[in-house]
Amino acid sequence: MESKKTNKPFYALPEKMPTSSQIVSAARSSLRTFDTCRPNTPRDEQRHLFPSSTSRAPESRPPSSFSLTSRHFDGADSRPVSGTRLSPLDHTPKKQETGSSHPKPVNPADLENLLVPRPPPTDKSGARRGSAGPGRPRVPAAISADSSDHLGHRTGQGDESGLESSRCATETASAVGAGDLGLDGVGVVKSTGRSPAGVPLPSSAGSDTRSGSAGSRKSSAGKSSRTSSAGKREGDEQDEFYSRGIEPLVSELASLTKKKDCDRIQELAGQIYSALESKGCFTKQFQHRSHILKVIFKLLDVDEPRVLLRLARLILGFKVSGNNLLNVCKLVFKVARNDKNDPYFLEENILNLLLETIRNADPVASCEALIYCVGAIKFLTGNADILKRLAKLDCIKTLAFLLHSINKVNRESTKPIDQYGHILVQLAAALRNLADTSSGRDRFLTHNVIGGLVTLMDTYPGDSDLMLYISRIFSKITLHADCCSVLANQPLCYRAFVNLLKRHLLKEDLVVRLCFVLGNLTIKNDSARLKLFQEVDSIETLLLILKTYLELDREGKKSAGGGAEERQLNGNVEGESGTPVTKVEDVLIKVMRVLANLSINEDVGSTIADNSDFTQLLLSVVEQKDIASHEEVMTNAVVAINNMSFYTTKDVKKMAAHLGMAESLLKLILSDNMEGLLEAARVFGNLTRHKEVRDFLSQNKVDAVMVTLLDSGNRELVFIACGVLINFMLDEDKRSLLKNEGGIKKLIDVLRDFGREDWQLSGCVCKVLVNYSSRIHSSVGSFGEPEVAELTDLLTEYLDKDCALSESLANAADEEMREYIEDAWHDEFFQVGEQLLKRIEAHSSPLEPLQAPS
Repeated sequence: MESKKTNKPFYALPEKMPTSSQIVSAARSSLRTFDTCRPNTPRDEQRHLFPSSTSRAPESRPPSSFSLTSRHFDGADSRPVSGTRLSPLDHTPKKQETGSSHPKPVNPADLENLLVPRPPPTDKSGARRGSAGPGRPRVPAAISADSSDHLGHRTGQGDESGLESSRCATETASAVGAGDLGLDGVGVVKSTGRSPAGVPLPSSAGSDTRSGSAGSRKSSAGKSSRTSSAGKREGDEQDEFYSRGIEPLVSELASLTKKKDCDRIQELAGQIYSALESKGCFTKQFQHRSHILKVIFKLLDVDEPRVLLRLARLILGFKVSGNNLLNVCKLVFKVARNDKNDPYFLEENILNLLLETIRNADPVASCEALIYCVGAIKFLTGNADILKRLAKLDCIKTLAFLLHSINKVNRESTKPIDQYGHILVQLAAALRNLADTSSGRDRFLTHNVIGGLVTLMDTYPGDSDLMLYISRIFSKITLHADCCSVLANQPLCYRAFVNLLKRHLLKEDLVVRLCFVLGNLTIKNDSARLKLFQEVDSIETLLLILKTYLELDREGKKSAGGGAEERQLNGNVEGESGTPVTKVEDVLIKVMRVLANLSINEDVGSTIADNSDFTQLLLSVVEQKDIASHEEVMTNAVVAINNMSFYTTKDVKKMAAHLGMAESLLKLILSDNMEGLLEAARVFGNLTRHKEVRDFLSQNKVDAVMVTLLDSGNRELVFIACGVLINFMLDEDKRSLLKNEGGIKKLIDVLRDFGREDWQLSGCVCKVLVNYSSRIHSSVGSFGEPEVAELTDLLTEYLDKDCALSESLANAADEEMREYIEDAWHDEFFQVGEQLLKRIEAHSSPLEPLQAPS
C-alpha cells in the first residue's frame, strides 16, 4: 500500500475518500428503473392474410379466400419472357388514286423478287461483292435473341407451334440466306438476323455483315459458327434426353388429366422434377418447358394438397412470371392456410423454391404475387419445425433483401407505394416469428433489419396493421441489450415512435407495445433518455397518453375500442404479478415505466418533476386503485412518483405537492402488501428530507412503522427503513421514539446479522445511530448499557480490516472481486463506523451529567 501511495501524482484524488460525484451517485441510488412483462400476443386461431382487427377496407386489400382452378393459369404465357419487345411497324398503306383505302395488289413477279433475293454479282476474279457496295444497303446487325419469345407471343401461338414453325423457318432460311428477311414500311427488303418464327440464326463472323455463299463459308469457319454448332449439339442432347427420359413421364401425366389418380400424379411429378433438375433443365431456354407447364396446369383441379404442392414445385422450378407466378403463389398460399398441410412443406425443397421466388421477384412487376408468397411464409413460420428449417435456410436474409428493396423503391418514388404495404404486413409478421429463433437476433443485426423496420415506421405511419407487427418485433428483440442498443442509435427512431403514439392514440394494442419498447430503450441508456426527451412533443405525448387512458379507466373501460365483444375477447391480460390487468391498465403501466426511466436523467427528471400534471395524474392512480386487486398498476405508479420525488426542492409553493404525495401513500404503508409498502417507503426516503413532511408522517406514526420494519427479515426493506430513519433522526424531538420502540436493539441485530454480507446496509445502520446520538451526554443513557457493550464489540471487530474481511476475501473469485469488497467496506462502512465508535467511547464515563440549574 505504501508503494502505491508514493507512486501517486500530486493531483490524484485520495483513494479512500469519496468524491463529490460519488456522493451524488450514492444519493441518487434511490432512483429506480423497473421491468414489466412484455404485452401478450395471442396466436390467431385461423390463418388470414391480414389480422382480424385490420383497419384495411375489404375493397382495398387482396382477398384471403379465392377460387383457383386450372383455367386461371395461362398456357400461352408459359413461355419465357425475353425482356425485349418488338415495336410494331410504322406503316400506313397509301390510298389508291381512286380514293380506295385498300392497298394496291402485289404483282406476282414483284413478290417473287422480294421473297427470293438473287445472289449478289461477282467481280472478274469470281469473288462476290459485299452488301456495302454501290446500289445495295448494308445489312443491319442481328437483334437480340431474346426477342424471339415476344415475337411468338405476339402471334398468339404456343411453344409447340412456335418450335414447329421454327423448324420450317430454319429450312427456308437455309435456302434463302443467312438472315431472315422482312418488309419495312415502304416495301424495301430488310434483314433482321432472325428466322420468321423468331429463332435466332448464326450471325456471320467479322464486323462487315455479308450475305451469299462466300459469307456463309466464312461464317462456318468462324467462332460464332462453332458456338452455334456446340449449341446445336447441346440442343440435340437435350432433345434426346427429353424424348427418352422425360417425354414418357409427361405423356403419362397428361393421360391422368381426367382420371385424377393423385398417387400416380404425385409420383410422376416427383420423377419429372428430379430428372429435370439432374440435367439442369429448369431454365427459360429449355425447349420443352412450355409443353410440360401446360400439362401441369391441366392437373391443378385436384383437391389433394400434397399433390398440389408437387405440381407447384415444378411450376416454381421453371421460374414462371406474370399471371402464372401470381396463381402459383396463390396456390401455395391456399395450401399453407390449413395448418394440417404443414408437414408437406418439410418434404423436398418447396421452402427453398419459395425463398428463391421472393429473392428473384421484382416488387414492382410482381407485387400481388409477393403478397401471397410472403403470406404463405408467414403462415408456415407459425409451425415450430418449419420455423427451424426456414431459419437454417436464412429466411431472414431473404426477407431483409425484400425489405430493403421496397425501401429503395420508395426512396426513389415521389411518394410511398401503398400496395407495398400489403407485402410488408406479411413480411413483418414472418419476421416477428423468426425473431424467436436461436440465430434470429444475430441475423437481424447482420442484415440491418432493425434499420429497415425503422424506415418503414417513418414511411407508412398510417398503416396500423404494419405498425402493430413492427412494434411486436421490437417488443421481442429489445429485451436483449445488443438489439436495444442498435435501435436506440437509429436517427429516425424517436421521431417515428412519437408520431405513431400521437397518430394511433386509441389503438391500445399498438400504444402499449410502443411504450414497452421505449421503456426498454430508456431503462439503461442515458443517451436514449435524452434523445426521447429532446424529440418534439415527446413529453406532451406521454402526458396525453396518461390522461387519456386514466380517463378511460375511470369510465370503467377495459379497452379503448369500447366494443362489448372486444372487451370480452381481449379485455384482460396477465400481469407480471399474476393479477389480471385490463388493456387500458396495461397501457398505463407501460407509459408510467417510460416516465420513471426518463426521470433517472437529471435534466429530464427535473423537468418532469416540475410538471404538476404528471404528479397529480400519478397520485390519482394511487388514490383510486386498490393494491390488492391492482398491484402492478399501483406499484409502477409509485415507482414513477419515487423517481420524480427525488427532485424535490425547498420551494414553499411545492411543499403542498410533497405533503399531498405523503398523504396519498400512507395507505400503502398500512397495507399488508409488501411490494407496495416497499415502494412507498422509498418515496418517504426522498420526501423526509423536508421537515414539514417529517412532521406530518410522524403524526401518522410512519416513523414507528419504520422501526417495526427493522426486524422484518427482508434485507431490502430493512435498508429502506434505515434510510427513512436517518432523516427522522435529524429532528431531536423524534429521537426518543427509536429507543422507546426498541429500535436500538433492532439496529444492533441488523448490524450483527447482515454486517459482513452487506457493508452498505451496515453503513446505513451506523448513520441512523450517528444522527440519533448527535447531542448525547452519556452513551449508556442514550443507548442502554447492554446495547453499548454489544455495539462496541461489533464495531471494534468490523473496523479491523483483517478480521472483518478475512472470510469474504478468501471466498472471492478473483483480484477484481477482492478490490470491490475492500472498497465497499471502506467507502460504505469504515468512516461512519469509526465515527460512531469514537462517539460511544468518548461518552462512556460512568458519571451522570449534572442537571442544569432551574
